[in-house]
Parts: sequence; structure tokens; C-alpha cells
Amino acid sequence: MKQLILPTIFLFSVLASAQNIVNDTIFLSRKNAETIFLQNNLSLISERLNIDIAQAQIIQAKVWPNPTFSVNEFNLWRNTGSEELPAIWGDYGRYQEFGASLEQLVYTAGKRKKMIAIEKVGAEMAVEYYKNFLRNLKMEFRNNLTAMQYNQAKKIVYLKQLQSVQNLTKSYAIQMELGNISPGDYIRLKASEVEFLNELNTIEIENNALQSEMKKLLHLNPMSYVKISEDDAIPDMDNINNLNIENSIAQIENYRPDVKLAKLNEKYSQNKYVYEKALKTPDITLEASYDRGGNIMQNFFGLGFSIDLPVFDRNQGNIKAAQFSVEQSKLNKEEVLNNAQTEIMEAYNNFKAVQSLYENIGDDYQTKLDKMLDNYLMSFKNRNISLLVYLDYVEAYLNNKMILLDTQKELNNRLEEFKNASGQELN
Repeated sequence: MKQLILPTIFLFSVLASAQNIVNDTIFLSRKNAETIFLQNNLSLISERLNIDIAQAQIIQAKVWPNPTFSVNEFNLWRNTGSEELPAIWGDYGRYQEFGASLEQLVYTAGKRKKMIAIEKVGAEMAVEYYKNFLRNLKMEFRNNLTAMQYNQAKKIVYLKQLQSVQNLTKSYAIQMELGNISPGDYIRLKASEVEFLNELNTIEIENNALQSEMKKLLHLNPMSYVKISEDDAIPDMDNINNLNIENSIAQIENYRPDVKLAKLNEKYSQNKYVYEKALKTPDITLEASYDRGGNIMQNFFGLGFSIDLPVFDRNQGNIKAAQFSVEQSKLNKEEVLNNAQTEIMEAYNNFKAVQSLYENIGDDYQTKLDKMLDNYLMSFKNRNISLLVYLDYVEAYLNNKMILLDTQKELNNRLEEFKNASGQELN
């Protein structure tokens, strides 16, 4: 008997210590939790900065290249063949030669506009990358919310049964000492109590992992403790019930960020191809120069230009690679679109299957189940049924309770899966 009681005392002391460690309990609804998630999640904030980075690249693409100014042929001393020149200022510079030039690179074939077009598509892609990242992270976050609600509800069920069994165990301990019941019945009841304690320990460990993940997603104090409201454990299904799945499949390119990304990637490849073709046209460098004392004129001003001669390198390889990239992006777009359409149909069918199961169980089944357990407990206390009959019903009750909770959890998860596949917010 002592061997059974000591683990019980130890477990409750551990749970009590864990609660004392927690400094702050935060009560949140699913909606409030999501608001905090969108504001505080560091991954989202970091990913959002990629949009600003892409916008900065557009600014850079619009900038003209800087002119180049150079000074050369500057002599530090005179030699015997030096000719005397007019002084620059005072007596200085009678034998001073130097040259200066100003160069400006001029893009040809509209390269600058074509580069701006590429960067603009890149900025659009950054937006869709962010939306796709948000879409997937939302699904992870919401599934974590559902798991926390499931864990909390499961804990309440087992705590209630533990309390009931513990009360019976105390009564049986007294009756066993009086010789009114056999030790076998007491041990059987005590074994059920230990099973509930073990299950609660497992639930607590699962909750610790969920708490850790939730605090990371919400960027909360590690010492805080999050509790999710149970009021919205069942999702609002009106919108999805009124949904036209054929229209959703047909319009998926308007909702799924990854499909939009695939289309933008094709556009990006086409713009890159146009730009690579423009690169075969050489750019021109314009030059204005001044030379003092370097030739037949004491002060020489001249203009010039330079240009690469496209004799060997006409950017043939890069043009060909860009052309293949366009074809590749077209195939990728078709594959992504086909996969998205297949995913949405599968997710819709999965949700409808779970919804049908949930509706067949009925809203009032849980109430009837709880009432029946109370009746069995009362019958057992009045000795109208045996201990084994009562414990068998408790086991059946717990199994059905878990089916109910599992169905609710699956309903939320399958709805989130469909929302993720369709790219639409449906509740």
C-alpha cells in the first residue's frame, strides 16, 4: 500500500512545483493568440524584411553608374628637355604637365529598363514568398492551438476520473481494514488510479512541448504559461459548407501564393531572357579629357568614346541558358498548378469525411455520455453493480471521450489543411 501511495504523493508534488515555477498564466482565445502571433513572431518579421530588401533592389536598378574622374601624367620634376609653360598660379607650374579625364558609361539596348523590370518582378516574388511563408506558418500555429485545446480537454477528463477513483479508493481502504471488502477489489481500484496518474503524467509532458512551441511562435516569456479558451474548439463551418469546390479549384491561381510564385518565376525568366539578349549589344563609354603640355597644344581638350567589339563574346551561352530557364519555368508552373488543384480536392474530401463523422456522433452525445457515467457511479456506490462492471464502463467512457476529442481535433486540423490547400481564409 505504501508503495502505491508514495509515487502518487511524488507526482503531485512535482506537478505543484511545476505550477509554482510559472510566473504568469496567459489566457487566450484562438483569435487573440493569432493576433499576437502575427505581431510578435520573429520569423514573420524577418521574412517581411525581404520585401523591403527587394524594393531596395529596384531603387538600385534605377541608379545610373557613377562617372569616373581621373588625373594622370602628373610630373613631379622637370628634365632637360622640358619646355617652359605659362605658370598655373604665381611662379608655380611653368614646367608642370598633367592630364585629366571624365568618363561616363552609357547602357545601350535599354539594359537599365530591362534590369528594373527584372527587379520589379523580384519584388512581387518577395511579397508572394512572404504570403506563402505566412500561409504555411499559420497552419503550423493553428494546429498547435488545436493540439493545446485537445491536451487541455484530455487533462480535464482524466483529472475528473482521477478524483472520482481516488474518492472511491479512500473509501475502499477503510472498508478493507474493516474486513468488508477483499484486498483484491482495493488493489484493482488502486491500479486504475495509478493508470490515471500515469496518463496525466504523459499529458503533462506533451503539454510542456506544446507550451514551448507556442511561446516560441508568440515570442512570449519562457516563464509564462499559456491557456487556450475551449469556447472555440469547434470551428465555424458555414463558409466551407457553402463553398463551391469547382470554383475554388478553377480560381486557385488567384489564392495560392506558391502558384502565383510559379507564374512570377516564369515572368522573371522571360525578363531575364530579354535582358541577356540585350547584353550582346556593347555599352558605350563617353570620355572628355584635358591635357596640359602633353602635345602640340599647351592646353588640349578632347572628346572620345570606347566600345567593346562583339567579335568573340556575344553572350551566346547566357542567352541560351536564359531561354532554357523560360521553358523550365513554364513546366514548373504547370506542375505547381496541377499539384495545387489535386491537393485542394484531397483536402476537401478529407475534411468532408471528418465532418460527416462529427455530425453522425451528434452534439448531445457527449452530454449523454457524461450523464450515463454519473448514473453508473451512483449505481456502483449503491452496490447495484459490481466494481468490474463500473470499471469496464469507465474504460468505455474514456475510449468514447477520446474519440470525441480526437474527432474535434481532426476536424480543426483537416479544416486548416483545406484552408492551406485552397489559400483561402474560410472562418
